[in-house]
Amino acid sequence: MKFTHFTDYSLRTLIYLGAQQSALTTISDVSKSYGISQSHLTKVVHQLANRGYIQTTRGKGGGIRLARLPQLINIGDVVRDMEDNIDLVECFNTKNQSCPLLPACILKSVLTEARKNFFDTLDRYTLADLLTNPLSLRKKLEFPKNVH
Repeated sequence: MKFTHFTDYSLRTLIYLGAQQSALTTISDVSKSYGISQSHLTKVVHQLANRGYIQTTRGKGGGIRLARLPQLINIGDVVRDMEDNIDLVECFNTKNQSCPLLPACILKSVLTEARKNFFDTLDRYTLADLLTNPLSLRKKLEFPKNVH
């Protein structure tokens, strides 16, 4: 399974904000730090805010920050919320099952088990687990100078 850029950028944004330790930052700061299109990141931030992962504040002095404590942000939930399609193969899609092997094929049940195991693993981790080395993360990311 390969995540979309949308999910990848969502996870990166949460890591960035978690490493900020509740300080406000801007989409521009995150965009520069990761070399991500600011336009695309704006859509990501909008969706993260709609799902309750981050808070946004408009206007002068505004910005973005986590809306929940990192230990309350489950990685499996984030992936499910951000991925628009977690169907591994065509037969997972109930509206489009043109494979001639159905229903005799066992592959779907094998892939269903694999997907379940994949998400079981992600569900064991929170954003806090990804932030166990915040100083190292902060050194790798370009934070604004006014953030300590």
